[in-house]
Amino acid sequence: MLAFADPELDNGPRTGKSATLRMCAVSRKQRPTSELIRFVVSPDGKVVPDLKRKLPGRGLWVSASRNMVAEAVRRYHFTRGFKRDVRVAATLASDTENLLSQSAVEALAIAAKAGQVVSGFAKVEAALAARGSGGAVQALIHASEGGVDGIRKLNALARQNPGNRVEMTELPIITVLSSAELDLALGRSNVVHAALLAGPASKTFLSRSQILVRYRLADADKTAGTAAGNTNSHSNSLSG
Repeated sequence: MLAFADPELDNGPRTGKSATLRMCAVSRKQRPTSELIRFVVSPDGKVVPDLKRKLPGRGLWVSASRNMVAEAVRRYHFTRGFKRDVRVAATLASDTENLLSQSAVEALAIAAKAGQVVSGFAKVEAALAARGSGGAVQALIHASEGGVDGIRKLNALARQNPGNRVEMTELPIITVLSSAELDLALGRSNVVHAALLAGPASKTFLSRSQILVRYRLADADKTAGTAAGNTNSHSNSLSG
């Protein structure tokens, strides 16, 4: 059952598992909370993003889009929405993007510590080849500035279906993080390729990657309310 919040502000973080809609303060359209970012006012009166939707106080929701957040700042939507004087950084849109990136890096680091990530071309290649015998690869990760040849070779391997196993599904291909960010998450140098293995931590990373892609690309994709990445006939690509 869908729960509808106050049109302007919510009443604090929700703990229920039911699907929830909120109204974007800029577009005035109802959207699932997975497509929005919640903002709250800190004790010192500053507007801050609540990416985990757990901070106390009433929240104002904005579509997960860099341009939407920038417009909310430019047109004083936070002041009007919270109905009080608040401090809003001119850099809030870029600050929010940086926090989304950090959140994805942290999730990948947790997945790596849980043994749910392999990195390096040879290891990724071996993990992809093992899919035909029950391998547990859930996504392919490339650094955003990765070399074309290596990416093409691994993407081609990811599209293969050894033994015609009909239950094998297309792998998401994630290019939302830089090599430096992958280095930071995985604790090694010059990471360009990695494979995400099955596990709860992997699901968290995929979710955070998706919201980061949505934030960067929503304005270029007029159907961004339904998907966070570009989808082609071969694979799902989450890139920023």
